[in-house]
Amino acid sequence: MRVALIVPPFISVPPQRYGGTELFASHLAEGLANAGVDVVLYTNGESTLPVERKWLYPRGQWPLEGEIFENLTDINHAAWAVRDAAESCDLIHVSNAPALVHSRFLDTPFVYTIHHPHQKGLSDFYTHYPDIHYVAISDFQRKQERMPKLRTIHHGIDMTLYEAPREKRTHLSFLGRIAPVKGTHVAIQVAKKAGIPLKIAGEIQPMFQEYYETLVKPHVDGKFIEYVGEADLAAKNELLGKSLGFLFPIQWDEPFGLVMIEAMACGAPVLAFPHGSVPEVVKDGVSGYVCNSVEQMAMRARLCDKFNPAEVRSYVVLNFSVDKMVKQYINLYSEILETTLATTDTLATGEATAAA
Repeated sequence: MRVALIVPPFISVPPQRYGGTELFASHLAEGLANAGVDVVLYTNGESTLPVERKWLYPRGQWPLEGEIFENLTDINHAAWAVRDAAESCDLIHVSNAPALVHSRFLDTPFVYTIHHPHQKGLSDFYTHYPDIHYVAISDFQRKQERMPKLRTIHHGIDMTLYEAPREKRTHLSFLGRIAPVKGTHVAIQVAKKAGIPLKIAGEIQPMFQEYYETLVKPHVDGKFIEYVGEADLAAKNELLGKSLGFLFPIQWDEPFGLVMIEAMACGAPVLAFPHGSVPEVVKDGVSGYVCNSVEQMAMRARLCDKFNPAEVRSYVVLNFSVDKMVKQYINLYSEILETTLATTDTLATGEATAAA
């Protein structure tokens, strides 16, 4: 089985800092390769994942320069990648919507993992491609869509990359884009009400610079509220491995939220609002708390020292390991290819009978 994984060309795989889709692609591609699947990753030239890699654009581009640049680059990359993959791959797995249009011209089966929240325009777009095998990343996301070939496969992470040290945990943490929908300003409110220091890590994109300057920066004193910048893998382990609890006060319907399982893999219980996939990812009282208000989140933040970091990590091993995710994707690929082969054989038999 030879599988093409096509991701947008803007961020390297694995990502150095920001990049949820790219982190997913990194874990999946390496997991597939370790399971004996012949995989080729279509990415950019800065990617370093130790699998076969191909690229059209030698360098990534993040943050994006604008809508036209974003759309044209992604369309061009997708067209080139699909054309190249069709020559040698049994199946094409994409993570960007523009690639779907090329399925019209190929017999090669397509899988598409949906990384974005529900949007009517995209859902309408998908109705034109009913033969695509769609993968939702949460049951919450799946229930919002109506494609005929749709299943849920939760994200998984490589647990060997994360540590859950037993040392004393001293602070709350927030990790993610510094943006209104992520609730950075709410995390600050929670920390102040709880009386527990907060460390904030994440990217400040240009479009949210004013948000940072007005609602976040005025509270950053370098002591009780600290902004530590963007976080690579080592910084994530340092930040989350010393966290009493991870704050996830999202203001939108998050389709999955990889950072939640990264936090739990480091032994930090997650305190989150019940939007989107949160109730599927966080088991209340076991791996964190699902909270309904700032006041409740602050109150439960004071209880985080009751969690055993090793048990929080074990919850991720059981439910969100990369091995579990990879097995589910391999099962999907195998089902598709078996069905495709059976259909091809049936058609060939029919044609032979008609000719006789």
